[in-house]
Amino acid sequence: MDDNETSVEQGLSAGEMMRRLTTDDYAVDAVTAAKALVGAWLCRRLNDGMVVRRRITETEAYCGEEDTACHAHKGRTARTDVMYAPGGCAYIYLCYGMHEMLNVVTGPEGRPEAVLIRGVECAEGPGRLTKLLQIDRSLNREDLVRSDRLWLETDGARVKFTAAPRIGIAYASKRDQNRKWRFTCKTIARPAAASERSR
Repeated sequence: MDDNETSVEQGLSAGEMMRRLTTDDYAVDAVTAAKALVGAWLCRRLNDGMVVRRRITETEAYCGEEDTACHAHKGRTARTDVMYAPGGCAYIYLCYGMHEMLNVVTGPEGRPEAVLIRGVECAEGPGRLTKLLQIDRSLNREDLVRSDRLWLETDGARVKFTAAPRIGIAYASKRDQNRKWRFTCKTIARPAAASERSR
């Protein structure tokens, strides 16, 4: 394992297959959350009632007003107000007038941090994944803990991922441009079911 490669195991109780993420999962800093969300499942109930699930393959962390790459760097505005909410809600904005971008707000109330979901299986790139899953600004501020339209789940997978600088932040300070806060899935190992482990 090289210096840029890390592994994480998503927590599940014995025998548990899937678990919806709770308030506690989001009540952490954005870097911790961004690592934990690699390998988690992004779930979307479409207008026809069908639920689509895609495993998250890439994330980026944005860490408060001191992070010059973060939207909240210049303080609280009408757009960034949602980032100051308690962790566990969606922050969705329009990029370049065409791409809807899904972020997961993390941390305590008043601390503006969020994780950009950069990719899922079958859709690399934040604009492509929101198009695939029909996610737009009508879901901004959606409560990811209680919503039946948009939420996240874990299956306890053991994930290895790489860490690298974030993309598309040339406006940020050199120090923030160089932070390795983009996490990309390398391998995923689904844990055996409890019945298999007991054999």
